Amino acid sequence: MLTIFYDGHCPLCAAEMKTLQSLDTKNRLRLEDIHADHFQQNYPYIDPIEADKILHGQLADGKIITGLDVTCLAWKLVEKHQWIQILRWPIIRFIADISYRFFARYRHQISSFISRKPRCDACQNKKCDL
Repeated sequence: MLTIFYDGHCPLCAAEMKTLQSLDTKNRLRLEDIHADHFQQNYPYIDPIEADKILHGQLADGKIITGLDVTCLAWKLVEKHQWIQILRWPIIRFIADISYRFFARYRHQISSFISRKPRCDACQNKKCDL
C-alpha cells in the first residue's frame, strides 16, 4: 500500500492521480489531496507546505518517501509503465531528481502553458472527483 499526498489544485497532478486511480485494480494506492478540508487533521505528520513543494508518499510501514520515488513506485504498483523504473538507476536517478525538482517547482506554470489553466477548476471549487 502506498499513500500519495498530492496537489489536487494542479491539473497535471490531478490528471495523473485520476489515471493512477483508474488503473489501481488491486487497491494498492490511497490518494490524499493536500488541500482537502481535513488533511491536517488526518495527516498531522505531513507538512502540506513541504508536500506542495515535492510529492510525498507513505509506505505501509509508515516510511515517508518523496519525489520520483513516489511516482515510480505508484506506476510499479499499478503494473504500468515499467520503463519508468530506469529513473531510479544510479546515474539517471541524479539527473532525473534534479529535473523532477525543477518540474515540481514550476508545475503550475508548466500546467498553465500546456492546459491554459493554472489550477484545476473543479478542484479549486471543491468539486473534483478525486
